[in-house]
Amino acid sequence: MSTSMPSALLEGHGLPCFEQITPDLVQQDIPVLLAQLEQQFTELETTLQSRLDSGASISWEEVMQPMRRIGERLRWSWGVISHLNGVCNSPELREAHAAQQPEVVRLSNRLGQSKVLHQVLCRLQDEPSEPLSATRQRILDSELLSMQQRGVGLDGEHQKAFNQASERLAALSTSFGNHVLDATQQWTLKLTNPEQVQGLPKRALEALAAAARDSGDAEATAEGGPWLVGLDMPRYIPVLTHADDRSLRETVYRAHVSRASQGELDNAPLIEEILGLRREQAQRLGYSHWAELSLASKMADDVPAVEALLEELRAAAYPAAETELEQLKACASRQGAAEADALAPWDITYWSEKLRRERFDLDQEALRPWFPLPQVLDGLFGLCSRLFDVEITPGDGEAPVWHNDVRFFHVRRRGGEPIAAFYLDPYSRPASKRGGAWMDECLGRHRTSDGSLVLPVAYLICNQTPPVGEAPSLMSFEEVETLFHEFGHGLQHMLTTVEEPEAAGISNVEWDAVELPSQFMENWCLDQSTLMGMARHWQTGEPLPQDEVNKLRNSRTFNAGLATLRQVHFALTDLRLHSQWTPQLGLSPDELRRDIANTTTVMHPIPEDRFLCAFGHIFAGGYSAGYYSYKWAEVLSADAYAAFEEVGLDQEDQVRATGARFRDTVLSLGGSRAPAEVFKAFRGRVSSSEALIRHSGLQAT
Repeated sequence: MSTSMPSALLEGHGLPCFEQITPDLVQQDIPVLLAQLEQQFTELETTLQSRLDSGASISWEEVMQPMRRIGERLRWSWGVISHLNGVCNSPELREAHAAQQPEVVRLSNRLGQSKVLHQVLCRLQDEPSEPLSATRQRILDSELLSMQQRGVGLDGEHQKAFNQASERLAALSTSFGNHVLDATQQWTLKLTNPEQVQGLPKRALEALAAAARDSGDAEATAEGGPWLVGLDMPRYIPVLTHADDRSLRETVYRAHVSRASQGELDNAPLIEEILGLRREQAQRLGYSHWAELSLASKMADDVPAVEALLEELRAAAYPAAETELEQLKACASRQGAAEADALAPWDITYWSEKLRRERFDLDQEALRPWFPLPQVLDGLFGLCSRLFDVEITPGDGEAPVWHNDVRFFHVRRRGGEPIAAFYLDPYSRPASKRGGAWMDECLGRHRTSDGSLVLPVAYLICNQTPPVGEAPSLMSFEEVETLFHEFGHGLQHMLTTVEEPEAAGISNVEWDAVELPSQFMENWCLDQSTLMGMARHWQTGEPLPQDEVNKLRNSRTFNAGLATLRQVHFALTDLRLHSQWTPQLGLSPDELRRDIANTTTVMHPIPEDRFLCAFGHIFAGGYSAGYYSYKWAEVLSADAYAAFEEVGLDQEDQVRATGARFRDTVLSLGGSRAPAEVFKAFRGRVSSSEALIRHSGLQAT
């Protein structure tokens, strides 16, 4: 292969040519890339050592620019592979990713543990050749903390053990996620009796029949079956919510909560090994436990500060959740259900939907026709124009994509100046796409060595209900909220004005503040102007009737106690696993979680419930000792939205002015300033939990 024409995987800049990146290319090119970067870094260390030996002061450009080039080449190439592993998973790609991951971790450790680089950065901090801006000082502080946490202060056998544990943790994280994906894919239940699917809405029956056709039942129909149930959310949630057959709900629920807990896919041993290795890593670095290490780089001060917030929310939510459970039992009793006195976990979602309909006359499934994806996007883009003065236009066909579901969009300032772009991959593909929803970086905002500006490009990934037949993707209101949530992350990435890539967009934003823009955007789904801008029937064009809007709004705090308690349970479990659990505790991680459930749930987990075995956020994602971040940031986001409520949501000039201030602080400044400082610049004061408790309907009466 000619060296003058790099492969699609070694291009290192611009939009990737996804379809050209094959597993074979990964195996062929990643070793080449790592060898090149290793050599470049060795040469840089030699240059920097001579600068240290000379006693000269250090400039920002001579150390940060070459480090950026090395870091960006690695991020670009490995980032594309990791992205494809999440959205186009195959056994071959998975194997190629796993084969190269240890070497990628080794290079990352080499960069993070360079004593020469560490000494240079310390000198840059103490004796810069010219004064550093506040943004550069913050980046430098963050980089030095990161190097400390990556083992730069370790020597000899201690560093060797640290590096081996880092590689092992990366491999375990990948295996954990793969086990969950495989367990989700492998479990199916074929139904042939129409009585078994009674209560399921037509959309759900169409999806189950389509799944049956995909697996070989070519004649399957929504009306006559057969129907293939699965554990992916677009098939699982409708069964739990609508199936009248209680035994079916029980079967599917038990399968879901026991995913990846048996046989070759059992994640329980991986969990214990991950927790043990994390504690060892933290202690090697001088921390008491992994939670202390994790919080050192977050907005929250320490474990007691996080526990205090969670207890504040738990105390507000627990009595409400108890009341809500009794109300569900009463609803079941009114409808003559045999299980009324002893609801089980597989009954909660079902009777919640019944009670929601009874109390608010709200049938969420019946609202799907008013939320076709194209119109929801129009509403979302209209809101962004209103609040942030940007125009979003389709760019389909102008960029390479990884699947024909994927769309591409441009983001411009009003008047046409390009500022960003993004990919949207909206639909569930259980066979090859990781569950959940996320935003990731394709390209970050930065200036190249010749001074030209690279504009940010985001990946926005959802797993919503795909189109069926002639109908577009008809979204549940929860799916609408998920799209707005991920777009909030995308906005912080895309609307940044920071040109130091280490602090642009979501880079260098403390993990427990990074959910602020995403959760802020969710609030707008029930804003009158936004809702009426997107909620139109896909066939008739009829707007969503105002009484349905009122029902959605009135039901906003429905079961808020149970929902809040659920998040507190997850967050506290995560925090205590990473601060208290050791093999010597005498409890397994699952038993510790069940102990926590005594005060954070009103319905205890069933014996088969192995939720931790599928808790990818903390064992295969970045949320270890950080799941509390959702609630921490929700305090910030509710308080931020309250600023709009205070000026009046119908006062257009004031809303636009407040939106511009949010854009110019939270979305623009990214990680260039501390999140508390950024929030205060927007709000004019420190944050308060009052708005969140009020929005959740949990304030004491």
